Amino acid sequence: MRHRLFCIFLTTGPLVLSVPLAAHHGSASFDVGKLLTLKGTVTEWVWSNPHCFLKIDVRDENGTVRNWVVETQNPTTMTQGGWSRRMFKPGDEVTVTLEPTKNGAPIGLVRGVVLANGQKLGAGGAGAPRPPQP
Repeated sequence: MRHRLFCIFLTTGPLVLSVPLAAHHGSASFDVGKLLTLKGTVTEWVWSNPHCFLKIDVRDENGTVRNWVVETQNPTTMTQGGWSRRMFKPGDEVTVTLEPTKNGAPIGLVRGVVLANGQKLGAGGAGAPRPPQP
């Protein structure tokens, strides 16, 4: 009986432990398929695991500045898509295409970035979709 319980634990244990990992990478909080394009100024570029973050100040039509936090993938995947640790500096002007959160918070999931020099970057990784033409 002990042997049987041990075998059940060995086969189901990894499955049970993997469920939180799958949930971590979900996109339930984002309005998937809705694209928002923002022009702004970089305030910070966070290059870290498990996700990188681009923080930008965006001025709306009323002149109010909102600080947006745009989530990307991990550094390894981003490097494969042409991104780098030193790619953004505070003050850089960028155009970001993202999927916003459903609750309206100034947070989004990156879909593409256009740098001031016109260089276009996709969401990261080999075969990642390129941003729509602005």
